[in-house]
Amino acid sequence: MDTSIVKPADAGHSSFNPIEFLQKVVSIDSCDPPGGELEIARLVHEQLLMLGVESELDEFLPGRANVLGRIRGSGEKSAFVLSSHMDTVPVGTVSWKRPPFSGEIEDGRLYGRGATDMKSALVSMIGAANSLVKKAHLLKGDVILAFTAGESANLLGARRFIEQGLKNEIGAFLCGEPSGLDLIIVEKAALWLRATATGRLGHVSGAAGINAIDVIHEFLGRLKGVELDCPPHPLLDEPTIRVGRIEGGSAVNLTPDHCIVDFDIRLPPGVDHLQIVKLVEGIAPENVTISILDFKPAIESLPDDDFVQLCSEVCTRHRSVTPAIRGVSYYSDGTVLLEGLSVPFAIIGPGDLGLSGQPDESVAIDNVLKAISIYEDVAVAWLS
Repeated sequence: MDTSIVKPADAGHSSFNPIEFLQKVVSIDSCDPPGGELEIARLVHEQLLMLGVESELDEFLPGRANVLGRIRGSGEKSAFVLSSHMDTVPVGTVSWKRPPFSGEIEDGRLYGRGATDMKSALVSMIGAANSLVKKAHLLKGDVILAFTAGESANLLGARRFIEQGLKNEIGAFLCGEPSGLDLIIVEKAALWLRATATGRLGHVSGAAGINAIDVIHEFLGRLKGVELDCPPHPLLDEPTIRVGRIEGGSAVNLTPDHCIVDFDIRLPPGVDHLQIVKLVEGIAPENVTISILDFKPAIESLPDDDFVQLCSEVCTRHRSVTPAIRGVSYYSDGTVLLEGLSVPFAIIGPGDLGLSGQPDESVAIDNVLKAISIYEDVAVAWLS
């Protein structure tokens, strides 16, 4: 485990080209699995130091690293956190028109895995820090840049930050997940369950046994008919149940005695996930057990919240159009960093909703540049 805390030697004397830097970080493969964000983390850490920002690089697992940047204010207010992750989802098996780590630019868009989700936000936050470090005397609280590893699956980096006490510092939280520079104020909860079927070994030439795959097939049929009776939410679509992984059997001529299926349930705020678990257990066949793999709580701010209103005003100023107020089905690092807290929360990201994980993922360069100014202005206004 390597933790490096370094204070900048020559604050504020380095130029920063956000688009060139975005091309660099997009060119680095940080797909999770396996992750390997360390190369990006080192690049980001070094860049923050060159800009005059205090930075800590923490390699908390081999090849997995967080970066925590800090611009110190007067301490009169709690910290304002800018949140982004450095990992991406895998490239997938569908052909890309451009190499997925090329960072190519065409017609005002930069292409590559992570361009939208969410290396563009990472770079925009660094760009904002480049300006904010020169305005530190105006800030009544610290600006913290919380850049994580392993968000896409298990929130490894965010959980590491919790271990280190970051949660205790958060006074407001602005995340850069994709929003198309609209304003997102609610995320669904993500409940990950596993159904395990137990059968009995058999052979095609003799006693057939009990086929665990057939049992799971029966379970999935019942699961498909489950209706999640959740209260409607004005900013969210219906709750969903999606199967993500099935594993069973050891040989083509043996009856499988074990089969598992992992599935994802997305829920609006206010729903007791343990009641959903009981509902699923109630439709499971006798030899199927249900276990919880993970639960990521929903996060929500209200439209009339002061922080939401500030974010809307700043976005309107830089976009010349009032941003839409939205909800999303995805989760962010905020789901664990903000759990149990009552602090202002919003998502504004330069990446486009719907492009995450897609082949030929891209981001509008104009959005990246506008996001820099938006992050800077929200931070200054909130901490003034």
